Amino acid sequence: MMSNRRKPLRLLGFTLIELLVVMAIIATLASIAAPRYFNSLEKSREVALRANLKSMREAIDQYYQDKGAWPAALEDLVKSHYLREIPMDPVTRESNTWVPVTPVTGSEPGIRDVRSGAQGQPRDGTRYEDW
Repeated sequence: MMSNRRKPLRLLGFTLIELLVVMAIIATLASIAAPRYFNSLEKSREVALRANLKSMREAIDQYYQDKGAWPAALEDLVKSHYLREIPMDPVTRESNTWVPVTPVTGSEPGIRDVRSGAQGQPRDGTRYEDW
């Protein structure tokens, strides 16, 4: 007959060496994946910033084509339904950091362009405010 004895306690758990090996494997995998993850986050912010700048610039141009004058403020684009809302700058994560570019003195007043108010440099080495 077979006895129903329990296994000794030392056979039920993991040894410290086994746990350390598993933790070392997890740390190695995390160190490989983390830089790629953060690079993809930065890349997605840059793509979103370019898209937001493009849509705001198109809205400014459409406003000028329709009204014959440049908008006095970015809020005019929302009030006139050229934009639903002023988009968020994905780098600064705020919608009030956009820098409106006014025309050269002596010409029509208003906003002709918009730039990001983000500090620093994207991955291509330029500056955000130059986009």
